[in-house]
Amino acid sequence: MAQLPAVLITGASSGLGMALARHYAALGVRLGLVARRAEVLDELARELPGEVLALPADCGDPAALRAVAERFTAAFGVPDVVIANAGVSVGTLTEHVADLEAFERVLRTNLLGMVATFQPFVAPMRARGSGRLVGIASVAGIRGLPGAGAYCASKAGTISYLESLRVELHGSGVRVVTVAPGYIATPMTAVNPYPMPFLLPADEAARRVAAAVDAGRRWVVVPWQMGIVARLLRLLPRVLFDTLFARAGRKPRGLPL
Repeated sequence: MAQLPAVLITGASSGLGMALARHYAALGVRLGLVARRAEVLDELARELPGEVLALPADCGDPAALRAVAERFTAAFGVPDVVIANAGVSVGTLTEHVADLEAFERVLRTNLLGMVATFQPFVAPMRARGSGRLVGIASVAGIRGLPGAGAYCASKAGTISYLESLRVELHGSGVRVVTVAPGYIATPMTAVNPYPMPFLLPADEAARRVAAAVDAGRRWVVVPWQMGIVARLLRLLPRVLFDTLFARAGRKPRGLPL
């Protein structure tokens, strides 16, 4: 009897990560869930059907993520899919010295946390000749937005990092999938004090992400309409972009991370 696929998801205690956990659990996979909030994670693991392993860890801590990889592999073997979804967001302004700590936390979790999530699995996946490494980036990584320097920088970094990793693993059988969400209805976006076009429910976003993962796509924007927006943003001349976005709405500073 063939073994059920094994899937590891970080940032699984809320938002898109929780929606992905519910989606994959419904498919009957063996599931590992990673997040900082142990109580929420344990409750979710008890609620979901099938084999579900709660793995509490701070995704900004490489040592904790290595321990997660060891526990997951001991329980389920080398995963078939790893989804690096963990991310934090807060408004930041470079002029405020207090925001340096926020910059560090956002970059450590969103970018370095993705690297640390994948690192233990690259060699075993390559040796096996199969696997999916899925990075949740963002349309916010396409151009820098005012008041969001930390978040935009982290997501621009993930886009470039995932492209590098994809080329490094070309021909190995291991697929690297870059997912660039637009606006998804999650606790992270609920605090945004500005319009969010094409806002997508988290469960629908999870379904579309999973379909892209199954297809082994290199790059996908969810929802697709934001892909058009992303292309237009790339094309805008700097002088026009600066003028249009200088007064754009900004995420609040000082949110808990």
